[in-house]
Amino acid sequence: MIRQETAWVLFVAGLIFIASLVLGVWKWQQSMASPDGTAHRYVNVAHNAGLLYSFATSAVVAPLVQFSGWPTAVNVTAAAAIVGMFTVTISNYVRLGIQARTDNQMRDLRPSLRGVREALVICEIGGTAVLLTGFASAQL
Repeated sequence: MIRQETAWVLFVAGLIFIASLVLGVWKWQQSMASPDGTAHRYVNVAHNAGLLYSFATSAVVAPLVQFSGWPTAVNVTAAAAIVGMFTVTISNYVRLGIQARTDNQMRDLRPSLRGVREALVICEIGGTAVLLTGFASAQL
């Protein structure tokens, strides 16, 4: 039987995957309507990132949670930080695709987003490091 926190991580991975499939429909619709047969850059990026993040969540984060030696609260906090930032990133790409004002968010970067970028780095790398050390302590 899998741990409760692992089940939640897998459930969220499934939600991200379904959302990515819906983003794929949006991408397809834009491609069909476009004279050059392509969707807006960030519609494409949102779709691809969603698919990749859903697989990272199910193939990496969930097993690390399942086999971690840390208490449930530590696993949930680390996994929520990682998956939360995945969701923030995908949502930002969707926003950029809806607005269709830029094809390069770094070129048109708002200074107010520095804190968001720093949070992404800390949560994704830090959360993964926490889960990886929990896995290593219990399994190696």
